[in-house]
Amino acid sequence: MSALESREPGVLDPLAEKSEGVLSRAYRALSVGIVSVVVLIAFEATAVGTAMPVAARELDGLALYAFAFSGYFTTSLFGMVLAGQWSDRRGPLGALTTGIGAFAAGLVVAGTAQVMWVFILGRAVQGLGGGLVIVALYVVVGRAYPERLRPAIMASFAAGWVVPSIVGPLAAGAVTEHLGWRWVFLGIPVLVVFPLALALPRIRSRASGPVDEEAGAGSFDRRRIRLALGISLGAGLLQYAAQDLRPLSLVPGLAGAAFLVPAVLGLLPRGTYRAARGLPSVVLLRGLAAGSFVAAESFVPLMLVTQRGLSPTLAGFSLAAGGGAWALGSFVQSRARVTPYRERLMTLGMVLVAAAIVTAPSVLVHSVPVWTVAVAWGVGCFGMGLVISSTSVLLLQLSAPEEAGANSAALQISDALANVVLLAATGAAFAALGGGSTAAPTATAAGSGHPAAFVVVFLPMAGVALVGAWVTRRLRERTPAR
Repeated sequence: MSALESREPGVLDPLAEKSEGVLSRAYRALSVGIVSVVVLIAFEATAVGTAMPVAARELDGLALYAFAFSGYFTTSLFGMVLAGQWSDRRGPLGALTTGIGAFAAGLVVAGTAQVMWVFILGRAVQGLGGGLVIVALYVVVGRAYPERLRPAIMASFAAGWVVPSIVGPLAAGAVTEHLGWRWVFLGIPVLVVFPLALALPRIRSRASGPVDEEAGAGSFDRRRIRLALGISLGAGLLQYAAQDLRPLSLVPGLAGAAFLVPAVLGLLPRGTYRAARGLPSVVLLRGLAAGSFVAAESFVPLMLVTQRGLSPTLAGFSLAAGGGAWALGSFVQSRARVTPYRERLMTLGMVLVAAAIVTAPSVLVHSVPVWTVAVAWGVGCFGMGLVISSTSVLLLQLSAPEEAGANSAALQISDALANVVLLAATGAAFAALGGGSTAAPTATAAGSGHPAAFVVVFLPMAGVALVGAWVTRRLRERTPAR
C-alpha cells in the first residue's frame, strides 16, 4: 500500500478495507460522482455530432464547420498539460472543478451563440475544460483508490460510455428536431450539479492537496506550459492543413510539424518514440491503439453508405454494439484473477483490434454480408476494452504519486495526438485515391468514392495495430522499479 493510501481518512481497519469494492460505503459517493462526470462528457461527445450540422447551417457557418471540432481538440491538449501540472503541485480538486466549470461554460456559450465564431469559441472553452477534467480524474483514481480497485473503476469509466454511445445520437436527434439544436448544449450544464455535489466532499477528504508540500508551494513548470502551447498550436495547424490538399496547405502543415515535434518530445516520457520498456511503452501503446482504431472507425459508416447503400442510421447502428463489447473487455481486465496475465490480455486485445480493422473492408466485396462489419467491430471493441483500461491501470502503477498528473497528461496527449495525426494521414490518402472531394468522411451518395480508397485506409491502420501488439511485450521493465 502506498503512503497516500495509508493516509486515507476514515480507513481504520486494513482487513475491512481489503473487502471493500468501488461501490462499498467508503467509496460509493466518490465512484458514483466521478463516473457521472464521465457519463455527462460521453453524452455530450456522442450527441454533439448530431446537432453540429444543424447548428452550423443556422449560424451560416458551414465553411467553418471543421473548426468547431478542431477548436475543441487543440485547447483540450493544453488543458491536459495544465491539469497535470496543477494536480501534481496542488492536488486534482482545483483542476477538476475548474475543468467542469469551463466545460459547462463552453456549452452555454455554444448554445447561446448567434454567430459561428462565438460557437467555435464555446467549443474551445469546452475543450479546455474537458482536458482539465480527464487528467484530474486519473489523478483522483490514483490517489483515492488502492491499487486493487483501480482496474474496477477504470472499467466503470468504460461502462459510462455505453448508454451515451447508444442513446446520445438518438436523443440529440429528437431534441434537435423538436426543441432545437441549442438545447443539446444548454441541457447538460444543469446536470453537472449532481456529480459535483456527490463527489467533491470525498475528493477533498481523500485526494486534495499536493503529495509533497514543498512541491505544492512551487510554481508551475513554465517550460511545460510553453510546450503545451506549442503542441496545441501545432495540432491546430496540422488539422487545418489536412482539410485542404492544395500545395499551399503545405505551409501550415510544415509549421504545425515544427511546433508539434519538439513539444511532443518534451511532454512525453523519454524513449516513448522508440518504445523504451516500462512507462514510455505504455504511453506509446495508448496512442497506437486509440489512433489506429479511431481512424479506421471514422470511415466505417461512410464505407457502408457509399459502397453498400445503407442509410446513415443503419450504418451508425452497425457500430452500436461496440460500446457494450468495449465495456465487457474493460470488465474482463478488471477481474483480480487476470491481473497476472494483464500483458498477455493486452497483446490479445491488439491482435483483435488488428483483425477487426483488416476484416472491415471485406464488405467492399458485395457477396460478403454487410453484418460482417458489425461482428468484426464488436470483436475490435472488446479488444480495445482490454487495452485502453489496462494502459490506464499500468500508468498509475508505474507512476510515483507526485508524477501521476504529468504522466496521466502524457497518456491523454498520446491518445489525442495519435487520433489527429492518423486521421489526417488516412484522410489525405483517402482523398488522393478518389475517396471524395474532401478528406473528411461526409459523403452520403451511394456508389461515390473508389473502393481502393477505403482499402488504403484500413490496411495501414491494421498494421499500426499490429505494431501495438509488439509494444505490449515491452510494458514491464526488466528489473522491478524501486
